[in-house]
Amino acid sequence: MTLMEEAKRGIITEEIKKVAEAEKIDAEIIRRRVAEGKIIIPYNPIHSPSPLGIGKGLRVKVNANIGTSMDYCNIEEEVEKAKAAIEAGADAVMDLSTGGDLDKIRLELLKVVNVPFGTVPIYQAGIEAMRKKGAIVEMTADDMFNSFEKQAKQGVDFAVAHVGVTKTSVERLKKQKRLIPMVSRGGAFHIAWILYHEEENPLYKDFDYLLEIAKEYDLTLSLGDGMRSGAINDSNDRAKFQELLIVGELVEKAREKGVQTMVEGPGHMPLNDIEANIRIMKKVTREAPYFVLGPLVTDIAPGYDHIVGGIGGALAGYYGADFLCYVTPAEHLALPNVEDVREGVIVTKIAAHAANIARGIDLELDKEFSEARANLNWKKMFELAIDAKKAIEYRKRRPTQSSTCSMCGELCAIEIVRKYLEGK
Repeated sequence: MTLMEEAKRGIITEEIKKVAEAEKIDAEIIRRRVAEGKIIIPYNPIHSPSPLGIGKGLRVKVNANIGTSMDYCNIEEEVEKAKAAIEAGADAVMDLSTGGDLDKIRLELLKVVNVPFGTVPIYQAGIEAMRKKGAIVEMTADDMFNSFEKQAKQGVDFAVAHVGVTKTSVERLKKQKRLIPMVSRGGAFHIAWILYHEEENPLYKDFDYLLEIAKEYDLTLSLGDGMRSGAINDSNDRAKFQELLIVGELVEKAREKGVQTMVEGPGHMPLNDIEANIRIMKKVTREAPYFVLGPLVTDIAPGYDHIVGGIGGALAGYYGADFLCYVTPAEHLALPNVEDVREGVIVTKIAAHAANIARGIDLELDKEFSEARANLNWKKMFELAIDAKKAIEYRKRRPTQSSTCSMCGELCAIEIVRKYLEGK
């Protein structure tokens, strides 16, 4: 019986209890929303990660993507990236590896990742077809489903399935005349396969079979955004909404079978499009958890896309997105290194916290920090800071003997006002 099935039967599981405790919300509310599909707890018993709730009424969570590429593969470095991501505060980690021994990389990462762990099984299906048969499009339907089952058996907690990339959505994309037709790697695998074979996407056509696999291992499905926009110009277009309508129907199917799902989106998007995108998504999917990359609110900031994504993520979280996929400074440029991963997580944690504040969550943390700042209590400020390491480094950069910082020194506004207002 899956966690969702237990919730439907009125059972408050240990995972639900732990999420309720962490979120400071009544366990019965969590149970009911898990049963409805409005909250998910990605939890494969084989892996047994720390239970994490994602969805309605909960804190906005942060995911960190790591993984090798076909140009550069170093398993030890990926392990260090995973550790750095978790240390920086990532709530979940995904392995997007495409180079090297994919099974070995995944198993090594599962050993060190104690938070929910996600993958994109179609990568392995396509890459193995390319290695064995010479082309990604030579993968079979069995290859696709076998990748999901293999990875679920290894302990993966959530897996991306690009089920909204169908013959219908491909035809819509042809008519769209986008600046950049597609940026989703998994989506590209499926489009190429559909056009080459002139057949329907097997994951969509036989979605019930995918649900059987997911149900057996309590694998949460992340319904992928193959049609997400890769340019501001292509934001919220018909191709994207066509995919969303398809995905919305499949979310309902999954709920009927007791399989947890979330929905991915939306890519590059100007600030003024974010609210509409999220409201429509929530309506179409009946409040399924929304997993967003960014959104990236401008195209012209390579090297700073973690900040671009942070801006979009904060607004998306405020409007109802539940899970922010981080963006690193290396986005669009190179495979991120350990420091890129750390910085990407920190910036996205800031965005998530900003959204939480706007939702009325964790306000006491900022109040406590402000009280420490008012008292120039540096020790307490560092304890509460999202990135204490960086804050301490800056504090030490220009040594000062006073309790103030080296920018203001004796001109510290807090000290001046305290002296005359409070007579201290």
